[in-house]
Amino acid sequence: MDEHEHPLEALHRELREETGFEIEPVEFLGVWMQPYERRIVLCMTWLAHPVGGVEAPGDDVVELRWFGADELPAPDDLAFETFAEILSIWRARHEHA
Repeated sequence: MDEHEHPLEALHRELREETGFEIEPVEFLGVWMQPYERRIVLCMTWLAHPVGGVEAPGDDVVELRWFGADELPAPDDLAFETFAEILSIWRARHEHA
């Protein structure tokens, strides 16, 4: 997120830059703090739906894929440890929907 950038503006910009998608945020899921090298990464997480754009991995993306609730990657395959907790919360909500 850039200085003075609203979190929702950053969400739209980052998703467009890193995935090519335009999204519609549905629900704010939470905030996680993840140590990374000698700093802390702030992971603000929303549930969202893609509403446009063309799938195109950005330069910070190793791999861009869709997963079903029963196909989520193993924790060791995720960029940050906090992603495992975030996906667990998503899975629990998806299974009860």
